Amino acid sequence: MRYAYTYFVFLFASGFVYSQTNAYDITVPPENGYRYHAEVLNGDTIPVVDLNEVAVYTNFIFKNRRHVEQWTRIKFNVKTTYPYAILAAAKLKEYDRALAQIHDEKTRKTFIKLCEKDLRKQFEGELTNLTVSQGKMLMKLIDRETGKTTYDIVKQMRGNFQANMWQAVAVVFGHNMKSTYDPVEDIMIERAIKLVEAGQF
Repeated sequence: MRYAYTYFVFLFASGFVYSQTNAYDITVPPENGYRYHAEVLNGDTIPVVDLNEVAVYTNFIFKNRRHVEQWTRIKFNVKTTYPYAILAAAKLKEYDRALAQIHDEKTRKTFIKLCEKDLRKQFEGELTNLTVSQGKMLMKLIDRETGKTTYDIVKQMRGNFQANMWQAVAVVFGHNMKSTYDPVEDIMIERAIKLVEAGQF
């Protein structure tokens, strides 16, 4: 009986060692289950699992029908203008990187004119079809994506005089090129953006 017990322990131990060897050998795929990254903390090996981001929101409590219509309009305007804000931000970052390498003032002015021409070619035709509320939305979203107001961008590219002139024109049409984005104040816009990014709207 003692020999049978010893043989059983040896057999079990051999199987255990074999399974442990496979578990730590990354070249041998596991027979079942999953292989995870791990970190050692205070002598313990802790599995590390990267999870996808999950946004959790409570539903809006609408005060009245007007509030519902406001939310519907914001979602529509964000879906229409957000792609332009993303593209504009990418373009402006590209221009900023290039301008950082140009130190000659004359060359900088020439490059800025080329940038303006490029922006007009890509956006002018489509942006003229935006409504007033969509134009306001776009200005906020550009600030969100670039950290710069539309006024700051025009000022950087054309100078103070041009920026002030365009701001005066914008005010006449109900816009404000100095509009900034505040994720708390603009919570409905922020939620609409998250819905668009998640493909839920």
